[in-house]
Amino acid sequence: MSFNETYEKELAFQADRRRATVEFIKTVSDLWYDKSIELVIFRNQLIDRNVSEILNLHEYAGEFVQKPISIFDSVEIAQAIQTLDIPPAKLDIGKLTYEYHIEDKKYNNATAFVADKLKDASKNESIKPKDVVLYGFGRIGRLLARELMARTGKGSQLRLRAIVTRGKIDATVLEKRASLLQNDSVHGDFPGTVIPDVKNNALIINGTTVKVISANAPEDIDYTTYGINNALVIDNTGAFRDKEALSRHMVSKGVDKVLLTAPGKGVPNIVHGVNHLENNPDKVDIFSAASCTTNAITPILKVIEDSFGVVSGHLETIHAYTNDQNLVDNMHSKYRRGRAAALNMVITETGAGSAVAKALPVLEGKLTSNAIRVPVPNGSLAILNLELKNTTSIEGINTAMKKYALEGNLVEQIKYELSDELVSSDIVGCSAPSIYDSKATIVRPDGKGILLYIWYDNEYGYSHQVIRLAKYIAKVRRFTYY
Repeated sequence: MSFNETYEKELAFQADRRRATVEFIKTVSDLWYDKSIELVIFRNQLIDRNVSEILNLHEYAGEFVQKPISIFDSVEIAQAIQTLDIPPAKLDIGKLTYEYHIEDKKYNNATAFVADKLKDASKNESIKPKDVVLYGFGRIGRLLARELMARTGKGSQLRLRAIVTRGKIDATVLEKRASLLQNDSVHGDFPGTVIPDVKNNALIINGTTVKVISANAPEDIDYTTYGINNALVIDNTGAFRDKEALSRHMVSKGVDKVLLTAPGKGVPNIVHGVNHLENNPDKVDIFSAASCTTNAITPILKVIEDSFGVVSGHLETIHAYTNDQNLVDNMHSKYRRGRAAALNMVITETGAGSAVAKALPVLEGKLTSNAIRVPVPNGSLAILNLELKNTTSIEGINTAMKKYALEGNLVEQIKYELSDELVSSDIVGCSAPSIYDSKATIVRPDGKGILLYIWYDNEYGYSHQVIRLAKYIAKVRRFTYY
C-alpha cells in the first residue's frame, strides 16, 4: 500500500471514530437527562465533553488497562445500557468495556453482558433529592456551585437552593458574584449561564433560581421562608471550625445537616472513600471534609499501609499559594506568610500529617509534616517519604496502586498517572483528590524506604471530595458500577 493510500485510509478511520464519538455524546446526554444515568470513563467525566476530549480519555483508558478501549465498543455498551430499565446510576463505561473484552465469549451480545453486570441496580433504594445551601462563596464555594449546577440533570440528587454571603446585596454585588462564578482565572469559563436577578436577590444559573441571602450569623436565617427544607449547609467560610460554632447552623429553620470544607474540631473529619462509612448520617449531624492535602495523601497512605505497612514517615507539601497569603509584602499573623505569595517559596506549617490519623488511626504519631507554598495559583504536590514494615519494589508499589485505582473503595480517589512529562498545570481540573505519579516513585535499595509523589488540584479535586461526602451525608448516592 502506498503512502497516499495509507494516509487516505487513516483519514477515513479518523472520520469514522469522530462520527461514532458524536453518537456516543448523544447517548451519554440522553442517559443523563432522560434517566439520570451518568457515564464516566475510569472516573473521568463524560458529560459536556467534546469529541477530541472523549477520544483522548479513551486513549488514557487503553493505556491504563493495557488493552485497547475503543470508542466503537463504548457506543455499543452505552446503547445497550439505554435499552435497559435501570434506575438512576453512575456507571464506568471504561470498566464495562474492559470487562466486555475479557468476558465477551460468555455473552451473546452487549445487552446481555450489561444486563448481567448491572443486575443489582434495581435493588438500590430510591433516593430523595436534598436541598443544599452554600454558606460562603469563595474559591471552594464557587467551584461547588459550578459542579452542583453542571451536574444537576433532573435534580434527583443535590439541589443548590441558596448561597449565603455577608454584607448588602444590590445590583452591583449580584453582578460581581455572577461574574466570579462565570469567569475563573484558573479553571476557565463556566460552561453554562449565570444571570443576576436583582429583583429577587438571586442568581439564575443554567435557568435555575439560586437565592443569594445576606446574613451576619448562621442562626439569623430562616431558610423555610425561601422554600428550603431539611437542607444540607456546606460551610465554606472557614470562620466556624469546631462543633460548638458549627452547631449554630442547626439553630436555623430548614437545616438538617452541616458539612465543613476545612478540618474541624469535635466533629468527624472524613476523607471520602477511606472512613466515611464509619459515621452514619442518621446519627451524626455535623461533618468535616478535612483539608485538600489530607484528602490527597490519606487514600495513598491507606494503600501503602494495607499493602506493606508503614513504620514512620514525613510529608512535605509543595502547595499552591492561597488567599491567606499576601499579594505583596505586608503584615501577617503567621511567620513568613506575609511575604509576596507570587514571588516567593514560603516554608510554613501544615497539620495534614497528624490529621491523617483522624481517618486512619493506625498512623497515629507516625508522620511528621511541613509545607512549602510556591508561586503557582493552583495545583499542588505531596511528597511522602516512608519507612515500610515489609520490603517492596517500584513494580510492587505501582501494582498495588493500580489495583486500588481500578477496583475497590478508592477508585474515585486515586488516579494512576502514566505520563513521563507530568507537571503541575497538567493536573488542574482533575476530579480525583490523589494523582499518583507512577513514573516518579523511588525505592531505596533495601526495599523499605520509599518516596511517593502525589499531585492534587487543591481546589477542584478537593471540591469533588466535598460533593462525594455531601451525597453520602444527604443519602443521595446512586447505584454505582466502577
